[in-house]
Amino acid sequence: MLKIALVGCGRISKRHAELLGNKQIDGAELVAVCDIIEERAAATAEQFNVPGFIDMHRMMREVDIDIVVILTESGHHARHVKELAPYGKHIVVEKPMALTLDDADEMIRVCERARIKLFVVKQNRFNVPVVKLRESLERGRFGKLVMGTVRVRWCRPQAYYDQDAWRGTWALDGGVLTNQASHHVDLLEWMMGEVDSVVAMSRTALVHIEAEDTAVVILHFRNGALGCIEATTAVRPKDLEGSISILGEKGSVEIGGFAVNEMKVWNFVDPEPEDAVVMEKYSVNPPNVYGFGHQAYYGHVVDCITNHKQHLVDGLEGRKSLELINAIYESIETGREVKLHFRPKYSKLGAN
Repeated sequence: MLKIALVGCGRISKRHAELLGNKQIDGAELVAVCDIIEERAAATAEQFNVPGFIDMHRMMREVDIDIVVILTESGHHARHVKELAPYGKHIVVEKPMALTLDDADEMIRVCERARIKLFVVKQNRFNVPVVKLRESLERGRFGKLVMGTVRVRWCRPQAYYDQDAWRGTWALDGGVLTNQASHHVDLLEWMMGEVDSVVAMSRTALVHIEAEDTAVVILHFRNGALGCIEATTAVRPKDLEGSISILGEKGSVEIGGFAVNEMKVWNFVDPEPEDAVVMEKYSVNPPNVYGFGHQAYYGHVVDCITNHKQHLVDGLEGRKSLELINAIYESIETGREVKLHFRPKYSKLGAN
């Protein structure tokens, strides 16, 4: 039984704590939680009958832990990983793994030095329709890829950003691209392959924050395909969709719903017997935008550590979407096409 501790008891931690604390992950259990706000740590600790801490170093010294999960503000992920890696415990870090590429590179280095695994949370890769889409791509059913599109049309009112002072700031969060849409950016790149260049525009339409709440991005992939990212938290009055569509010379697939959870289109030039039931078999209806992917994700983490398997989203894989997001911000600031791979000069992400 792998013993897991959480660092950070904010909004996203509830999903992690419920799965681990309610013993919904085979082979893993919640053993401790930590938050610098004592009331938050105490509430989560009491709910799941585990010790609560306000000092993560004390927690690491006093509790027997196999995996520590970083659920703090995005801008603090790198610092917390670097401080915790020397304890020699495997680390899971929520998306995005960091805000700057320098921080991401240092996180990878410190975990390699400590000989521990670094996992980046990309739970949407484990959604059942997404798994089916990926399988069809790997089998070559699409032929030549033509276009890939992701759409994040969610509602985050001013009250959401006012919950915590770090939300929507460049130093600790970023905007819709870094926070809400980062999973979808990852999915698009995972499906379509490496990006050659991006052109992007953004605005802050309906809320008072430093970063953007609305953005559009055009991508040119190295395989010649084009792509589009449409991301906004300015939908009113409630969430509309989180989707991905892949178009190729031999097929078209769209996964919709509000959490990339519902197979909408499954059409191929060369049909196979299973195609007839794909629409019904590979759709799920999650209770919220987090979907069901976290449970499958934790199952993957347990399997990787217990059976010494290669993990699907390690530090290097998590860095790919972070580099893409930084390139998008670079394009927004300069108004020009930005080529990957690159080092940011004008991106505000992670800037104090």
